[in-house]
Amino acid sequence: MTDQNTTPKSWEETVDPVAAKRKSWAGFIEDAAVTFFDSNNLEKMTLEDGTGNKAKLQRTKNNSIKIEYTSSVVL
Repeated sequence: MTDQNTTPKSWEETVDPVAAKRKSWAGFIEDAAVTFFDSNNLEKMTLEDGTGNKAKLQRTKNNSIKIEYTSSVVL
């Protein structure tokens, strides 16, 4: 069996894989990273995946969470 047949892909991954990866990075940051940040009562956290995607989470004065993330694409 080939890898193509064993890994199901969404419509977005098939049509525009770069946009799908960018969305999955944002989804990871806004879900799993925020959950970790909040459950451990952190003040600041920086993440980088090694392929140009970076994120910074910071707790504000009113205890909300500020997120800044970037995504790098090579064409």
